[in-house]
Amino acid sequence: MPLYEHQQQTVDFLSRAPRALITSDPGTGKTRAVLERYYQARTNGETTKRMLVLAPLSILKPSWGDDIERFTPGLTYSIAYSKNRMKAFQMDTDIVITNHDAVKWIANNAEDLLGDFDWLVIDEFTVYKHRTSQRSKAAAYIRKFFEYRIALSGTPNSNTILDVWHPTLIVDDGERLGTHFFSFRAQVCEPKQVGPATNMVQWIDKEDAEEKLAASVKDITIRHRFEDCLTIPEHSKHQIYTDLAASHLERYNELRETSLLELEDGEYIEALHAGVLVKKLLQVASGAVYDSEGVAHTVNTERYALVIELVQQRKHSLVAFNWAHERDALCKLAEKAGITFAVIDGKVSARERISIVEHFQEGDYQVLFAHPQSAAHGLTLTKATTTIWTSPTYNAEHFQQFNRRIYRAGQTQKTETILIAARETWEPAVYKKLDSKLTRMESLLDILKNITELEPCKKQVN
Repeated sequence: MPLYEHQQQTVDFLSRAPRALITSDPGTGKTRAVLERYYQARTNGETTKRMLVLAPLSILKPSWGDDIERFTPGLTYSIAYSKNRMKAFQMDTDIVITNHDAVKWIANNAEDLLGDFDWLVIDEFTVYKHRTSQRSKAAAYIRKFFEYRIALSGTPNSNTILDVWHPTLIVDDGERLGTHFFSFRAQVCEPKQVGPATNMVQWIDKEDAEEKLAASVKDITIRHRFEDCLTIPEHSKHQIYTDLAASHLERYNELRETSLLELEDGEYIEALHAGVLVKKLLQVASGAVYDSEGVAHTVNTERYALVIELVQQRKHSLVAFNWAHERDALCKLAEKAGITFAVIDGKVSARERISIVEHFQEGDYQVLFAHPQSAAHGLTLTKATTTIWTSPTYNAEHFQQFNRRIYRAGQTQKTETILIAARETWEPAVYKKLDSKLTRMESLLDILKNITELEPCKKQVN
């Protein structure tokens, strides 16, 4: 299968920019373009060394391994899981693929492990946005072992422009955004007092922050919009509003007004500050609330019946759940209704996840219940035509990435995203906040696209 035109443009760009940021939309085939460029470098003698890929655990085999086998079978690879890391690195393979949690182990063993590597590829580079985390420090340390450094993300600044600074430092050693975080922050953000104490400050992106950052990194950045490059059946997004039962709404308002909620056993749930209050209110609105021991106390289960009803009306669906109580309730109702289903969350092993995705794509399950953190990146679930959010997430990156699991290359049917929200709660506001975060992020991405200085790619019919 030949490369799409936009993928070839990415390959050509990487041949000119050995250290690069790829911010193309989810579903545009960034992985394949990187593999093609590395394969060319290996076959034409530019490099004789190996590639290290750091990626989310969920996509080591389904995305990277499968793409190597399908598109660059001349390359060999090994996958380093927690139990076989050293063995995977010692194997005579062109590419070693491992998850982000392995980076600290790699840093501790860098002198022994990385001598025969010169390519570093970071998939979903926002994992390293917090410069002070141990994982980010480890990634910054090992960068010196690699001549070629490529970082990928379709959602580079889902929360703030500051998210881009440290991943860019890993790629270019600070040449473009500087080596000092606070200097960069002063250029693109301004402080906003959010409390009485002098240190209670929130840094807000300046109006021209996107333009400043884009101008600084334009020579190492390439971006393609999904809709500009691929023609697939249309996608729609809409909200379905529900009304909480009177007793349910009463419990919700009790917590909202007093920051306290009395449980049936006489114990209390207390929200000590605004952040906890929002989280607890979203839990209550979704049907249950968790105590300090992590035990869920059910308030109402009507919402899950609505989700199952929507699933029954469709051939294949992908359903996002944010809480364990949602997962358990949905599975119970699906079993009762005779619906075939599978679950992907943090408890599912990498091998099980691969099997579940394969069986779902073969049509063996009518619905896949998935936690966004475990299924937001890299997975292709185009058998589904509908994505249903049981309740909102506050993570804009997970929101956009999860919605792209079905709306991507390979999709042959019209698709939809359904957002379930309860009236008179904060749920509609959370979805609105997600849209505002994504609008801010897309503003930067559009600027990056416009300054890429490439001929616009022709749309490819999927």
